[in-house]
Amino acid sequence: MPLALEGKKAIVAEVSEAAKDALSVVVADSRGVAVSKMTDLRKQARENGVQIRVVRNTLARRALAGTQWECLNESFVGPTLLAFSSEHPGAAARLFKEFGKDEKNFEVKALAYEGEFIPASDLDRLATLPTYDEAIAKLMSVMKEASAGKLVRTLAALRDQKEEAA
Repeated sequence: MPLALEGKKAIVAEVSEAAKDALSVVVADSRGVAVSKMTDLRKQARENGVQIRVVRNTLARRALAGTQWECLNESFVGPTLLAFSSEHPGAAARLFKEFGKDEKNFEVKALAYEGEFIPASDLDRLATLPTYDEAIAKLMSVMKEASAGKLVRTLAALRDQKEEAA
């Protein structure tokens, strides 16, 4: 059913607003996925700070024109599902990767991060980015390990110094 011009303008405005606040964008094709599974995916997306929109290709191109996500225009072929990550750049990629393991009909077409086009084959590049808490935990473990190593070296040097003196 054709959309009226005002409806199209509203969709373009909504997608443009979501794109403006997004840290990354993932484009996927969900043909053949059951509605109940898509409902579950949308629920998980909301919980993870990901906004999902099904948009006509021409409207998606128009909404992303002039933005850093314009590099995705070539991937707008066939049914298009857009996912905008607003809290963590890897959230949508991680979510779609997990969803794609169970749903063989679900296909990620492309991704973009900081204006760079990323092919679907490199999905792990975004999906494996650590969250803020994971990054802090890794940093703390490295700092702890470094300080423990320094303590061991200091004690060994002190031991060597005492052995030489004796």
